Amino acid sequence: MYHFLRKKRNQPPLSFLEIFPPTKHPNSSFSTSTIQSLDANPNLEAIPASFPSHSTQRPHLGTTNNLTSKHPIATSLDSSPPFDQHHRNDVISSNKIITSYIRSGDLGSALRVFSNMTVKTAVTWNSILAGYSRNLGRITDAQKLFDKIPEKDTVSYNIMLACYVQNSDMEKAWSFFNSMPCKDTASWNTMISGFAQKGFMEKARELFLAMPEKNSVTWSAMISGYVECGELELAVEVFELADVKSVVAWTAMISGYMKFGNIERAERLFKEMPVKNLVTWNAMIAGYVENFRAEDGLKLFRMMLRYGIRPNHSSLSSVLLGCSELSALQLGKQVHQLVCKSLLRDDTTAGTSLISMYCKCGVLDDAWKLFLEIKRKDVVTWNAMISGYAQYGAGEKALYLFEEMRGKGIRPDWITFVAVILACNHAGLVDTGVKYFDSMVKDYGVEARPDHYTCMVDLLGRAGKLIEAVDLIKRMPFKPHCAVFGTLLGACRIHKNLEMAEFAAENLLNLDPKSAAGYVQLANVYAAMNKWDHVARIRQSMKDNKVVKTPGYSWIEIMSIVHEFRSGDRLHPELASIHEKLNELEKKMKLAGYVPDLEYALHDVGEEQKEQLLLRHSEKLAIALGLIKVTYRTPIRVFKNLRVCGDCHRAIKYISAIERREIIVRDTVRFHHFKDGCCSCGDYW
Repeated sequence: MYHFLRKKRNQPPLSFLEIFPPTKHPNSSFSTSTIQSLDANPNLEAIPASFPSHSTQRPHLGTTNNLTSKHPIATSLDSSPPFDQHHRNDVISSNKIITSYIRSGDLGSALRVFSNMTVKTAVTWNSILAGYSRNLGRITDAQKLFDKIPEKDTVSYNIMLACYVQNSDMEKAWSFFNSMPCKDTASWNTMISGFAQKGFMEKARELFLAMPEKNSVTWSAMISGYVECGELELAVEVFELADVKSVVAWTAMISGYMKFGNIERAERLFKEMPVKNLVTWNAMIAGYVENFRAEDGLKLFRMMLRYGIRPNHSSLSSVLLGCSELSALQLGKQVHQLVCKSLLRDDTTAGTSLISMYCKCGVLDDAWKLFLEIKRKDVVTWNAMISGYAQYGAGEKALYLFEEMRGKGIRPDWITFVAVILACNHAGLVDTGVKYFDSMVKDYGVEARPDHYTCMVDLLGRAGKLIEAVDLIKRMPFKPHCAVFGTLLGACRIHKNLEMAEFAAENLLNLDPKSAAGYVQLANVYAAMNKWDHVARIRQSMKDNKVVKTPGYSWIEIMSIVHEFRSGDRLHPELASIHEKLNELEKKMKLAGYVPDLEYALHDVGEEQKEQLLLRHSEKLAIALGLIKVTYRTPIRVFKNLRVCGDCHRAIKYISAIERREIIVRDTVRFHHFKDGCCSCGDYW
């Protein structure tokens, strides 16, 4: 009896992203020869019993290899006098054709071959039954065919069982399982996997304990199920108890640790694994990106390529997301070239990921070219392009694209409407945004989510409609969340509404007492109104509550090297040149009419000191380096982890005119494209 109560072993942490020598395994997926196709499923064991077979390990659809002397059908064909070799070859040939059609997803053609066959073997029937099981919603057809099979074998029963499971009818699957005259390991694995995938882990555990003989698929199904249900401790205990640990089990544990932010344990398992496959590498790369360690994810991707592992669309999606997070445009372009040279060049998912990467790096022209080239656009593709225009402040283009999407019969989802409302927000189209928000539920049946309300509060608040924004919050059908009050607080700072700011901050800190944004934004409102005693009180409260403010920083990529700056940075090796450039710019800007906005120097010091603090803001330092290093006519692209400050926004407009350079700044809210003294936001941000 397994109790799953063994305590976890404590293991010392290991240093990770060092280059470790490749492990040599005769059948290891480190060998490039094991990855024949980017379209192939590199982790077949993760889908147990989709096509059950006579063996306990792998299903078959009846190729010529199945018709051996040990197969009962083959024996009957050889021993039956009326059935000559010619007919036998016809049956085998037809079975191979059916199997080929089924594997390619062409059930109709398979059925035509099937209906023209005068003699059908168990392999024939089972192949067609497997075809129905691959097509969701064909459960009735599968049942009718199953009832017609003259001599059902274990494979027939297993395929029918898998059909019930894949159609999410676990009640019928359970009843059918209990009525099966003979169960093999694949039968048990199909039921356990079905319950685990649907989240019924208690039922899966009952079957697991009752199962007479377990294999690697069984253990993997239980571990994966516990990980998906968020029961990481139970997954760990089952993993440690498993006498057979497949690559699927190891990978599931890595995914689980990454899901819960335990990166060190995931790294340790990855390093200890005897055999890794593509899915394992993908789990690590995606885990890094999802845990805000995109740089480590990109390093691991490069390591994967050095081992000769060919990426699939899942690998590239994670890498491109990492490029987007880091705004690593050059690496993103290299990945684009990799996609163009691979079988993924026509893949919609890969193309959509590239569009998203170019949009988030501020290269909308390239994103638009890709969008036009994609032949089969799904709703995710349209969403990526609409969101790109929305973030860039091109509200009219975003809304035009939305209407075009509707005209082509693509049904918008909730993400589409987040992008549409965001487009209205950044373009100042308040009434249009309200109209789309109202029509979302009424005309499209899309239920409003917290993200939609956050966008609407930002839309109303940015336009100065703070009372309407509060009314909307009060009408929310669910409890207001942190983001909605944080957004309201930001709007209060723009419009210097102290009373509303205190209301928003109080609600935000009640929901999340450790929210640095709540303290900082409120302190900024007080600072803008010169209430320095209130600012001091807020900062002391942060210290007392051990609230740590996220430091603001900006970065710029030059010749594939990312340069990072903090406000008042003292570490960059070229600071002397940068300060010299900024001092030169300051003189020119003041001659052109620039006056520093001291409201954004959030310290109680003299005016001269405030001016120096503003001049050393991180985005200005990054832009100065760009002016020194980036060739003329090439846009300077700077990225910031916080909202760009008002003084920097004003200064960059002057810099773009004086230096005659295009400067693109992406902050947490949107893109600002500066050119000839103007910004794409129209100063509405």
